[in-house]
Amino acid sequence: MKKLKKVLLIIVAFLVVIAFLLLIYLQTTKPQYEGEIDIKNISKTTEVFFDDYGIPHIYAANQTDAQVVLGYVHAQDRLWQMELLRRIAAGRLSELFGNKVSKTDMFFVGLGIDENSEKAVANIDKNSESYKLAMAYLNGINQYIENGKTPVEYTLLGLEKKPFTLKDVYNIFGFMSFSFAMAQKTDPLMTDIRDNLGSEYLKDFGLDGSFGAVQLKSFEGKVSNYSEISKQVTSILDNSPVPAFIGSNSWVIGSQKTKNGKVIFANDPHIAFAQPCTWYEAHISCPDYEIYGYYLAGTPFPLLGHNRDYAYGLTMFENDDIDLFQEEINPKNENQYKYKNEFLDYKVRKKNIKVKDSSDIVLNIKESIHGPIMNGVLNTISTDKSIALSWVYTQQKNQILDAVYHLSHSKNLNDFRTNIELIHAPGLNIMYGDAQNNISWTAAGKLYKLPKNVNSNFILNGSNGEDDRKEFLDFSKNPTALNPSWNYVYSSNNQTEAVDGYLYPGYYLPKDRAMRIESILFPKNNWTSKDVEKMILDNTSTNAAKNAITIVSSLNTNDFSRLEKDAMYSLVKWDGENELTTIQSTIYNKLIYRYLENTFQDELGRDKFSVLLSTHVIKQLIEPQVANENSVWWDDSKTKDKKETRKEILTKSFRETVAELEKQLGKDVNTWTWNKVHTLKHEHPIGKIELLAPFFNVGKFEVAGSNEVINNLMFGFPSNGIYEVKAGPSTRRIIDFSDVENSVSILPTGNSGNPMSKHYNDQAEMYNQGKFRKMKMNKKEIIASSTKLVFIAK
Repeated sequence: MKKLKKVLLIIVAFLVVIAFLLLIYLQTTKPQYEGEIDIKNISKTTEVFFDDYGIPHIYAANQTDAQVVLGYVHAQDRLWQMELLRRIAAGRLSELFGNKVSKTDMFFVGLGIDENSEKAVANIDKNSESYKLAMAYLNGINQYIENGKTPVEYTLLGLEKKPFTLKDVYNIFGFMSFSFAMAQKTDPLMTDIRDNLGSEYLKDFGLDGSFGAVQLKSFEGKVSNYSEISKQVTSILDNSPVPAFIGSNSWVIGSQKTKNGKVIFANDPHIAFAQPCTWYEAHISCPDYEIYGYYLAGTPFPLLGHNRDYAYGLTMFENDDIDLFQEEINPKNENQYKYKNEFLDYKVRKKNIKVKDSSDIVLNIKESIHGPIMNGVLNTISTDKSIALSWVYTQQKNQILDAVYHLSHSKNLNDFRTNIELIHAPGLNIMYGDAQNNISWTAAGKLYKLPKNVNSNFILNGSNGEDDRKEFLDFSKNPTALNPSWNYVYSSNNQTEAVDGYLYPGYYLPKDRAMRIESILFPKNNWTSKDVEKMILDNTSTNAAKNAITIVSSLNTNDFSRLEKDAMYSLVKWDGENELTTIQSTIYNKLIYRYLENTFQDELGRDKFSVLLSTHVIKQLIEPQVANENSVWWDDSKTKDKKETRKEILTKSFRETVAELEKQLGKDVNTWTWNKVHTLKHEHPIGKIELLAPFFNVGKFEVAGSNEVINNLMFGFPSNGIYEVKAGPSTRRIIDFSDVENSVSILPTGNSGNPMSKHYNDQAEMYNQGKFRKMKMNKKEIIASSTKLVFIAK
């Protein structure tokens, strides 16, 4: 017995020593927020003040010095995130995570972003200010890689730190650009429904643009299985360790509608949640330049920003900039495809994907004149036809670095608006407000028309020479509004008005947020920044409440139980709010899933139904389809001797909803509160390992909000009634030009991506509670609340 105790004591002591050594090691990985650092390639001593939320305020003699130091401090907080982002578009995640992400690598390698980035770098003007400042930023990153601490993720994965290049910057922008796109999810599924079920089944999908009831106003002062493509692309993007860009809100209120007579700017881009969070905040101040910006990891210029003169931000345009083409293979030569009346040779790219602990994957990627052939990249394509992906981003001149530079370096309103033309893809709504009381929004992107008989909602014919006749529009035709007479501009991913009579195709989101924003902005003429804080946290969807009434009025209630009646009466009284204690949110979202499943799954099958749930079109479809008593989808195709009606399907769905909620949450409707089923967790890629999850992940939290409310905390349509939030506001920013130094913001977790930093998750609780913090620009105030890190020129 004594020997056993002795052995146990030795084991315990050993574990204590290991834990102590591990703690010491982890302490050595912390970012350095005070002291002195010798650094090359700056002309003078540069001071960085890290405020009480870890935001670096960089005071430099010139922009070059500022960019070198920005690169260094950005890397010490976010080097791991930079590593992930530079790898995804280049198809290099398998080097870290092995075979489980090889499909992601194959897909992105096939897109050709890496080759496009290489070409862009070769063609860049080496004398341009954007190039010089970008290289200074990269120099700062690489000095940190050479001399700074190694993030714990590198140690766990046995990863060697390697220098960053300008091509990495372009690859990061390339991934961002692709993650906006929806065509690769939607078009194959719509083609499959058309070919397998017939055009009658497409009427409820609003492919003619008829769902775009709230449009942004311009103002100038054969049977196949194409859905397998959608299925795999959806799986690849949903399971990526790098968050995708999804939606967004922004509005800019003109001086005539504000209490203080100055513009108020608001923006909350919607991005998939992950840890670290998407944005890194930094403030640069030089004698000739100042910007408070939001940076993607590994990029030198902010996509969102403001100074004392102007503010800018973005939402996703959701325009269609990807077309899929079915190529006709030469039956005598599989290396050729038909175009018009001749056979052309495919171009072939050979790519090698290195896979951790496994053999390399070698891809021979064919390319037609339309783009890369996805058959060899997406291994679930079951059609024997070649499917090519044509994307504006890779087919037009890539000027994204210059474009983002000009967003943050504009001299005036005209300069700002003019340089938006450099953005060919992704499609963005660029929002703007300034201290001179100008407001505007401009749609960025290289827009084009197809022939009237060509419908880009489907896979197109690659051989006829007709379906690919793009007529690119002059930038002057892009939708825009400048100082409109109604004194505000906004965007919530809804469709714009027709361009020269042409309703631009896209994958727009429902009218819910747009209508809510309009209804709040229009009647009020004394806006303050506090009012905007309240508005950006609004959790109400009046459209969802109206839709609930439509469903309830269609039910057969003859033999409803007391519990079913209680649930029904609760929905009748709902005003559309989605607060923590709301019970109707729980009932409504469960009911919507059951209705969708009972309506669409019988015709589509489980897999295609799951793909449909991942698209924007399903969100657009719900309200009009529920109201359409004659929809062909109501009939259950599995019952051959009966034709079901809307009343039968909705009643069945409602009863299933109540029965499942009773089993899940109890017999009292009043206990079915939203906080029990609607939660948010910020997951780190390594946090997927259960043992390491508590160290790397942040949350879980009970949260308010819902799909398609202004506080757009998004989830899918799960069958289990547990709504795990996948995406939402990646920041909430409000800039008031009557008091710029007291403008406010919040991040979902924290400014640092280092788990040992106190700023790794110090904003998470505030974010969930709807609180804000200052974006400080007053130097005296900054110094008073900051630690100081001094960079000394070597």
